[in-house]
Amino acid sequence: MDQNLSQYRIFYAVAAAGNISRAAKELYISQPAISKSISKLEDSLNTTLFTRNSRGVQLTEEGQVLFQHTKAAFEQLFAGEQELKRIRQFHLGHIRIGVSNTLCRFILLDYLKGFIEKYPHIKITIESQSSSHTMDMLNQQRIELGLVAEPKNQRNLVFLPVTDIQDIFVATPSYLANLKLREGDGADLFQSGNIMLLDKHNATRRYIDEYMAENQITVNNFLEVTTMDLLIEFARIGLGIGCVIREFVKEDLEAGRLVEIPLPAPIQKRTIGFVHHTGNTSRALEAFLEYAL
Repeated sequence: MDQNLSQYRIFYAVAAAGNISRAAKELYISQPAISKSISKLEDSLNTTLFTRNSRGVQLTEEGQVLFQHTKAAFEQLFAGEQELKRIRQFHLGHIRIGVSNTLCRFILLDYLKGFIEKYPHIKITIESQSSSHTMDMLNQQRIELGLVAEPKNQRNLVFLPVTDIQDIFVATPSYLANLKLREGDGADLFQSGNIMLLDKHNATRRYIDEYMAENQITVNNFLEVTTMDLLIEFARIGLGIGCVIREFVKEDLEAGRLVEIPLPAPIQKRTIGFVHHTGNTSRALEAFLEYAL
């Protein structure tokens, strides 16, 4: 397009008004400036767009064709402006968040409840998946935000910590009493007990496997569980010794329903936080981060 967009804007206003004087008032420019712009547009297109008469101007057949196209274009521009105003007014937008079932249940839900109350018009999509999958989607920019344990490689990512968590092993007092009765006082709990862990596809399981290898902890009998919720429930009913997150069973420990198993060394805490790409953040994401942090 060789012509300046302002020439088409003037052409559109004149065609819609059917009068140069009215168009000049709408555009806040002089009539001579409008006439000059129309003449330049006609010269550049080598086409007569208007015929003049005593009542104003009238589109030629060619001018009518051009008007239909400019009308559609400027209506689309107007619709875009109105959409932007609506987004600002109602805080519209869309945030796609990747999070594991565990972190969604125990951490993210608290943030979402208050945020949705404050910004009810922002659409939120939750991608419930493993943390490794969340990181892959972030790197591919298929989601805007992730809630994960602090990643080792943070290139092109921004990590915003929100809390620390610590993995521990727990069991019910009755399970430990029965295990002691069956195996004797000196029995190794990890070799004689039923050890319940998350499945091997989980990032937490890999973290715990590394800990046990470093501390030479051997497990003879173990049960793999797909979610932390189930792991906690299995520990509560006395099915075995479960590796859970301390912060998620705090009330059970305080009430004595679960007992923490002594370890040769404490499992190092992990930092949980929101992570997003360093690229441009949307207004919706900025609103969420401002609320959450």
